[in-house]
Amino acid sequence: MKILGIGNAIVDVICKVNDSFINQNNLTKSTMKLFFDENEFKNLLNNLKIEKTVSGGSVANSIVGLSQLGDKVGFIGKVSDDSFGLKYEEGLKKENVEYFYSKKKEELPTGTCLILVTPDSERTMCTFLGTAGKINENDVSSEAIKNSEIIFLEGYLWDEGEPKKAFDKAINNANKVAMSLSDLFCVDRHKPHFLNLVKNKLDITFANEQEITSLIEAKNFSEVIDFSKQLNKLIVITRGEKGAVAINGKEIFETEVKKNLKIVDLTGAGDLFAAGFLHGYINELTTKECLKKGTDMSSRVIQQIGARL
Repeated sequence: MKILGIGNAIVDVICKVNDSFINQNNLTKSTMKLFFDENEFKNLLNNLKIEKTVSGGSVANSIVGLSQLGDKVGFIGKVSDDSFGLKYEEGLKKENVEYFYSKKKEELPTGTCLILVTPDSERTMCTFLGTAGKINENDVSSEAIKNSEIIFLEGYLWDEGEPKKAFDKAINNANKVAMSLSDLFCVDRHKPHFLNLVKNKLDITFANEQEITSLIEAKNFSEVIDFSKQLNKLIVITRGEKGAVAINGKEIFETEVKKNLKIVDLTGAGDLFAAGFLHGYINELTTKECLKKGTDMSSRVIQQIGARL
């Protein structure tokens, strides 16, 4: 297998709502709120008409993108044996992704992200991680990892305790490790751990400019470049309107963003960029071509609703 993704298995539940629903439930439009109370989350869901369900999660989105590009890929993520868990598994199989997880009835339900779409096309997200956040080392197949050229991890998954053990097992059995820093909030919560991973454990790191700047507490982007050059690893950074840059040892490669796009929804831009880049990487394209493929994929996904092409 080319690439095995390990991440939070989250079912995206897309619902159309009015602005009044956002206000009545004390949500902040265009942001993501984490729910820790299952009943509170269920009450919200019970008042909604579901338009569509999609097998989501950051790394899962990247893995589906790679499958759509024709690469042989798999995914590990924890779900429960419930209706959303079944939908999750079916959704991945439909996209020709091999799912290396045998679901069973868990204490917590399958992780869910409510994506509330208001008439202005803005998306407000409510996430209940459920059993996805309880992944442990027994959920991670050493054999599947060893049989993959690269494993791809997400920062969202890293947490003290059982998820960290699952993470360590994956890294220790891998041929090559790529990881996305995922989110500025993740970076700030786990800074020393993420810095150690980037310096000592990862072969490829994906980050946006804010995440990597915060991680190393850089004053400007040239400090980020200097830090990356010293590592002698592949660091891939998206910079919004400034395009993307890859630093591989002393070499620096850049690509510009595509112009005149009709941007509809930025969800999944980073996930699909990583898919395009990794597709180029495993098919032995040049680093510049990998950046272009990543840019092409992210450009396509932001011109439609949702994180899947």
